[in-house]
Amino acid sequence: MSAVLVINSGSSSLKYQLLEMEGETVLANGLIERIGEQAGSVKHSVSAEGDEETFRNEEPVADHSAAFRVMIDAFEQHGPSLAENPPVVVGHRVVHGGKRFFEPTVVTDLVKINIEDLSDLAPLHNPANLDGITAAQKAFPDVPHVAVFDTAFHSTLAPSAYTYAIDAELAEKNRVRRYGFHGTSHKFVSEAAAAFLQRPLGELKTIVLHLGNGASACAVDGGRSKDTSMGLTPLEGLVMGTRSGDLDPAVLIHLHRKAGLGFDELDTLLNRRSGLVGLSGRGDMRDVVEAAESGDDAAALALEVYLHRLKHYVGSYIAVLGGVDAIVFTAGVGENSVAVRGRALAGLERLGIRIDPERNASPERGPRVISTDDSAVAVLVIPTNEELEIARQSLSVI
Repeated sequence: MSAVLVINSGSSSLKYQLLEMEGETVLANGLIERIGEQAGSVKHSVSAEGDEETFRNEEPVADHSAAFRVMIDAFEQHGPSLAENPPVVVGHRVVHGGKRFFEPTVVTDLVKINIEDLSDLAPLHNPANLDGITAAQKAFPDVPHVAVFDTAFHSTLAPSAYTYAIDAELAEKNRVRRYGFHGTSHKFVSEAAAAFLQRPLGELKTIVLHLGNGASACAVDGGRSKDTSMGLTPLEGLVMGTRSGDLDPAVLIHLHRKAGLGFDELDTLLNRRSGLVGLSGRGDMRDVVEAAESGDDAAALALEVYLHRLKHYVGSYIAVLGGVDAIVFTAGVGENSVAVRGRALAGLERLGIRIDPERNASPERGPRVISTDDSAVAVLVIPTNEELEIARQSLSVI
């Protein structure tokens, strides 16, 4: 069998998935959390014949190397056997590839140096991704390792789309430009939408709305990213669980001068104390919707701000694309929130976008249409699968 091990390494977590690629099925997946803390959490799930059995344990996990030993122990104790399902490649999610990486790349010492050099653009992510790569290479020294970059899909942006209107020399020296993120998800979902609609990918104009705790929109023209809402960092764009999204940059200057906030405080404000949390005190969309429907004014306003920004980007990307064939919702909120999907596109009937309330409210899972039969624009829900996309790309380069 052609098994691929996919690794998503965070600063204090290790998420993994073992896939059998001939049938593109998940053999096992797991999550190791609280790495480096006194009490670590381990979850390992084994899939067989449509059923999944989950094993949990709590034990200290000192670092990422220890996390890989814990992972291997979980495979040995609970299966499936790595000896019987040896990975032919290990695929790694890396958040920031800058301008240097625009396709899946076999990891070499030079690649690792470059990932580290790009850490100033993603200080919370790239160092953790690199720790995972280094630990994985020790655990699987005879297997090729491939880095798949969140930013790579957006390497097709035109200069007019990725350039910020600031001093050009200063921007070039400090690598300031739009990079975009969630590229692995946007690529997978836009291709899955074309397959679902049985339309040639090269002919399709699609807007993908990846709505989770982090959220981004992407205008995809013929399978290529043409515009995206996240920028130099994942902070720009849509309203998110704890992030502000778009903001007048003068707000930061004003808060520094008037409220005395320093750089670290402003960073914390925009990344951890803004978005839905900042407006309503709730970061989970389910809680926000429930509170709004119960008459909570702060939650209602938070939801309206969220939807207004979302609709703003949909309209903008229809203009950027010169029309749209499909709008696709994905990720946690996009796949599960009936209220967000319905209200985000309400009032756009004159643009050929019509939502069917019954289809939208259906508890069905999997790819599905939620627009009416007479809607000129197909509105879809497509579950994202970043692990499968990483596995596909990793396998493609070896």
